[in-house]
Amino acid sequence: MSEENQSVDLEIEELDKNYKPPPQKTLEELLEADKEDESLRRYKEALLGDAAATGEAIVFDESDPRKVIVKKLALTVDGMPDKELDLSGDLSKLKEQKFKIKEGIHYRLRIDFIVQREIVHGLKYVQKTSRKGIPVDTMTSMVGSYAPKLEIQSFITAPEEAASGMLFRGDYSVTSVFTDDDKNIHLKWEWKFEIGKDW
Repeated sequence: MSEENQSVDLEIEELDKNYKPPPQKTLEELLEADKEDESLRRYKEALLGDAAATGEAIVFDESDPRKVIVKKLALTVDGMPDKELDLSGDLSKLKEQKFKIKEGIHYRLRIDFIVQREIVHGLKYVQKTSRKGIPVDTMTSMVGSYAPKLEIQSFITAPEEAASGMLFRGDYSVTSVFTDDDKNIHLKWEWKFEIGKDW
């Protein structure tokens, strides 16, 4: 494991040190609890959607045992087409691709994912950026808790501003982790971007 990967793992542990997640419950257990409370039952139906209606686990891909399937990472900039990384294929090939970002631009990251089988609590996106092997930034975004659905769900990060100036132009390496309160690593991948004077 590289030093960068160990650093990301240590930061996840540091964030979670004092947090104790609630005990994991199945969809059936959640639906059965407090059935006599009408307002709570309606709230659960609104929150759980299809899962509450059928009372059964929602499975998007029967052949995939994961609870969270991360599909895509997209760089979004107002007025520009999204730049996307497909996270459903060979992750080692992502290092060969590179986003080019114009210096000083405001951007957001969008993560598209599927939740199936069970509710996932406290999803988190952690991104560690380095340049020439030296860590320069860490971003942690609380994504939230999600019920299983038959469609792709998305999370968009808060706006970020790309660094600007001659000293900041060049290539950056990123290690990204999609994790949760139970410390499950749903996906970990590495990718690159370049900050340039122009697009």
